[in-house]
Amino acid sequence: MKKIGILGAGQLGRMLALAGYPLELDFFFYDTTGTPSVGLGNVSSDTSANLENPDLQTFIDSVDVVSYEFEHLPLQLAQHIEQKNTLHPSSRSLDVCQDRAKEKALFDRLGIPTPSYRVIDTEQGLIKAVEELGLPVVVKTTTEGYDGKGQFVIRQLEQCQEAWHTIGSRTLIVEAFVNFTRELSIIAVRATDDNIEVYPLAENQHNDGILRYSTAPAPRVDDETASQARSYAKELIHELDHVGILTLELFETEKGLVANEMAPRVHNSGHWSIEGAPCSQFENHLRAITGLPLGCTQASRPTCMINIIGEKGDIQSLLELPYAHVHLYAKEERPGRKLGHVTVQADSYEELVWRVNNVASLLPGSPEFGGYSTP
Repeated sequence: MKKIGILGAGQLGRMLALAGYPLELDFFFYDTTGTPSVGLGNVSSDTSANLENPDLQTFIDSVDVVSYEFEHLPLQLAQHIEQKNTLHPSSRSLDVCQDRAKEKALFDRLGIPTPSYRVIDTEQGLIKAVEELGLPVVVKTTTEGYDGKGQFVIRQLEQCQEAWHTIGSRTLIVEAFVNFTRELSIIAVRATDDNIEVYPLAENQHNDGILRYSTAPAPRVDDETASQARSYAKELIHELDHVGILTLELFETEKGLVANEMAPRVHNSGHWSIEGAPCSQFENHLRAITGLPLGCTQASRPTCMINIIGEKGDIQSLLELPYAHVHLYAKEERPGRKLGHVTVQADSYEELVWRVNNVASLLPGSPEFGGYSTP
């Protein structure tokens, strides 16, 4: 039985373990937050990220390979582990994805379209960037931002001071606002033998910076768009020598796809694959890092993932719906917290919209599902 070490102990680690147990994999988690919620496996916790901690060495010695469920963890911890055991994906992927400036530079080098941007570290630099890029702009921290955190939209020049004092006093990315028709994401997986499989594009609907709905395959995607997205994902995964799952978030615009950001891990927009594909993103990540053959990534039929945020809602009624697959993460209710998700499938997009709206009506605070026209 192979032993898998996971840096992080949240819901993504939980779903990795649930996908890995049928493959006779065992799991050890190393938490750096002090609030592990994985609820299974062997869990060690160290908020100081002390590289001399005996528990860390025990963790490293106990496993055959190490991966991570979240990119916001100490880089030196990953690099330390990499010197003593196998780490997939490598610390290079982590380093790039932790810093938006490095990420944008990589997109530029590979010729992957991205919003016009400036890297600034002073309030005056912010004002100059706004004047050069034009309004509106999106200001983001270069590190540690996720789920809409560490971001500020400037619509008037007078807001520069507020933006700087709200998220500033550090290096920031200032991006030109993108007029997009929708948000998409593509998930690729690369094995140790260089084999790559790619999941179909997913269409994502966010609210307050948090993903609420993700539908795959995304409707109304032409062959050129799908091919371009696959090409970008493969270029990134090869350039980083990345083993495991890599996610690329994209804006669809009138002029084509524009890259937003990437994640070196299993991703919220890929949760649909648990029921919606023969091999989920979680199982494929584990197959990739353990040297097993990659599984099929084709979508079986239209599938939508609905996040459960803040409150669990009427779980009893959800479980009575024959088309609702409920996944709870063993977390306490708290505003803005991801508590679980529901997967819904249908034979047509029209039927899927109807079913998703039924599920959303039982989840407090769920925004209206935008739906989509039949492709």
